[in-house]
Amino acid sequence: MKSSKINKLVALVAAGMLALTGCSAGSTQAVNSTEDVEEKVFKIGISQLTEHPALDDARRGFEDGLKELGVNAEIKFQSAQGDIPNTLAIAQNFVKDEMDLIFAIATPAAQSAKQATDQIPIIFSAVTDPVLAELVDSMEAPGKNITGTSDATPIDRQLQLFKDLDENINKVGIIYNTSEPNSQVQVEAAKELSKEIGLEIIEVGINSINDIPQAADSIIGKVDAIYTITDNMVASAVNVVAEKALEKNMITVAAEGSHLAGGILITDGISYYEIGKQSARMAKEILVDGKSPAEVPTETAENTSKVFNEDTLNALGLSIDNKAFEGAEKFEE
Repeated sequence: MKSSKINKLVALVAAGMLALTGCSAGSTQAVNSTEDVEEKVFKIGISQLTEHPALDDARRGFEDGLKELGVNAEIKFQSAQGDIPNTLAIAQNFVKDEMDLIFAIATPAAQSAKQATDQIPIIFSAVTDPVLAELVDSMEAPGKNITGTSDATPIDRQLQLFKDLDENINKVGIIYNTSEPNSQVQVEAAKELSKEIGLEIIEVGINSINDIPQAADSIIGKVDAIYTITDNMVASAVNVVAEKALEKNMITVAAEGSHLAGGILITDGISYYEIGKQSARMAKEILVDGKSPAEVPTETAENTSKVFNEDTLNALGLSIDNKAFEGAEKFEE
């Protein structure tokens, strides 16, 4: 009888220890129930290199995506205003504030976040080549505490639009930031892919946004059309490029949709808003489902879309019946 009482006491003590262990583990593991998701408020820091439509769309998509997924987040947004050293200061402040996750928009912001912490999960977006940028080990297995979405675009399809629009186009100009590795990757890819299409790429490099008007004037005199790649510096003044091209009745093609707000004619490219929403799904996997960033593969855009600027089309005197516009939607701001 005495032995039976001792056994019951041991069992009760063990059960209590298990219950305590379960409570402790719950503070570091995934948030499992819908009720817990609704009650838990995650602290998320958003670091953005600069503010222009493409990167703003990525941020907006991320925030909207979190809401749609039921992830309750307290968001602190900071823009580096195009100053790369500022991205590191922002990331360091987010680490000091003990954020649950950092969302870094554009390569320099992501690189600074990675430099600032190897503990806080990092999701990046608007990074063309995450491997080249040394953010991840590979697209399939990112490694460590960082993963995200790439803004790599279908350059071959975009270059083909030039020939579809006008078979007499032979030389295509690209303006790019010489200090942006992602831009250099795109220029080299365009040069290689253009050979199969029968185009020649003429590029001009810039060092600051103030160089864009002169660079546009320079290159427009040497080419038949302009291609605007996903370059943050150029995107900040894409309207300047579009206006100068239009003055010369020159066709323009963009790597992504937000450039059309500045007057570029057409794109068959990615939506930064949508890759922002993809990034939100990845954030949920990490914050709510308890996955490590290392086991969440880096993603590229799930979908692309063909969009055209009707005002630019009319100003150039082009026909909507041109095959380049097949399946295209009218751009709406």
